[in-house]
This record gives sequence, C-alpha cells and structure tokens, in this order.
Amino acid sequence: MRAQAMTVAAAPRLRLQGAWVLPPLLLLTAVFFYPLALIVAQSVTTANGLSDLGSYARVLSGPLFANALLHTVEIALGATAGCVVLGFGIALVLTFVPFPGARTLSRLIDTFIALPTFLIALALTFIYGSAGIANISLMRLTGASQPPIDFLYTVAGVILAEVTVYTPFIMRPLLAAFSLIETAQIEVASSLGAGAWRIIRQVILPPALPALLAGGSLCLLLTVNEFGIVFFIGAKGVITLPLLVYGKAIQEDDYTAACVIAVVNIALSLSLYLLYRVLVARVDQGSRSA
Repeated sequence: MRAQAMTVAAAPRLRLQGAWVLPPLLLLTAVFFYPLALIVAQSVTTANGLSDLGSYARVLSGPLFANALLHTVEIALGATAGCVVLGFGIALVLTFVPFPGARTLSRLIDTFIALPTFLIALALTFIYGSAGIANISLMRLTGASQPPIDFLYTVAGVILAEVTVYTPFIMRPLLAAFSLIETAQIEVASSLGAGAWRIIRQVILPPALPALLAGGSLCLLLTVNEFGIVFFIGAKGVITLPLLVYGKAIQEDDYTAACVIAVVNIALSLSLYLLYRVLVARVDQGSRSA
C-alpha cells in the first residue's frame, strides 16, 4: 500500500517534469524540424505542385552534382587532415615545449574562431591573389607578365583557407587533453630510453585520442558545409554542394533541385556525425577495457 501511495504521489511530479520538455521541443520544431520538412517536401514537388521523386534522379545523375560531391568530399577530407596534423603539432609544442609567449600565441590562434570565415579568404586573397602582395612583388622582381602564384584559385587554395580557419577547433580540445597528462609519465618514459616519437605514440596520443576525434569530426562537419570560403575565393571550377545549392536556388531559380542537393548535404552531414558517435563510443569502450 505504501509503495502504491508513493507511486500515485510521484505521478504529478513526473507529469510536471515531462512538461518541461515541451518548450525546447516546440523551439526545435519551429527552427529546425519545420524548415527541414519544407525542404524535403519541396525536393519532391514539381513546378506544377505535384509530388514526383523523379527530381532526385534528374539532379543526382547529372555531372554537375557528381563534380560538386567529389569536390566537397575532397576539400573536407583534405582540410580536416591538415587541421589534425597542424593542430596536433601546435598543441604539442605549446604544451610540452614551453617558450616565452606560448600563452599569447595560443590566445592569438584562438581568435580565429571568432572571425568570419570570409575574412580569412579575403586576407589570403590580398597575399596570394592575382593582384596580391606576393604576386605583385614577384612580378616586379622577375619581370613576369603573369602572376607566378595561382594555387589560391584551386582546390589547394580552398583547403589552405579552411585549414587556417578551423585548426583552432582541433587545437583547443587537444590543449585541454594535454593539460591532464602528468609530466612525470613523460619523464619516466624518457628516462627508460623512449624517443620523442614513441612518447607521443604511447604516452601522449592515447589519452588525447577522444579530444582528437571530437575536434576532427567537428572540422569535418564544418568543412563539408562550408560556403563562405569557397564562394569568396571564387576558385574556378571548384563547386561544392553548398555552393551548388546557392547556384540552383539564387541564380537559376530551380528550388526543387536546390532542395534535392540540400537534402543530400544534410544526409551526408548526419552520416558523418553518426560515424563520429560510433568512433567515440568504440574509443571510450577500448579505454575502459584497457
């Protein structure tokens, strides 16, 4: 009887707690689920207002979409790899190779997070663009009639800009993870004859792997959906999925095709996020079993 009375008394409390779920659920519905539903609905709607899945076959089978998908994956993987290598190296030096001004440098790199991405693209254009400082200086020195540096308007230039912007997203969680590693472990490993690479591989990397995966997955998601850098650099022939959505919707007024590509882009982003969750779960499981 007492247990039954406690259950009855707890029922209103549970209903009250459940009511707090409604405001964030309504907010998510208004700002995310409803617009997403409109995009999906538009992707299967013809110009006559009829439902037709043929738009997917028409858009996805075209060479323009295949080219955009290839560039999106190529740039995202290249930029993420660059961010991982550069961010890991910088975080390693700032944490374990102290030097005067290390903290100031760390904060300076952090400021890139607050900057709009197109500003980095603009800065690189001022330096490496056709009329940038480097090209003008080299043309004056060599007498060349054409700019000798032209990588900025290629896939490599877009990757360089994205690495510059998104490296702090790798570096910041790694700095937090490295700060938890006891220097005594490194000193013991060094006294036992372990070299620098072995210390990094066996002492530093394992506890920092979750932070590396978290930062890397965030970089991958951001670079897959990056629009401002690709648009502002204006790399010739380099079209990504977000840029193709813009072109179809704004320049061609083909909203159905734009929504089809947007749905594919969303599916790609969600797939990468699920892959990240699986990898993190396996790393956590492996660290617990070890």
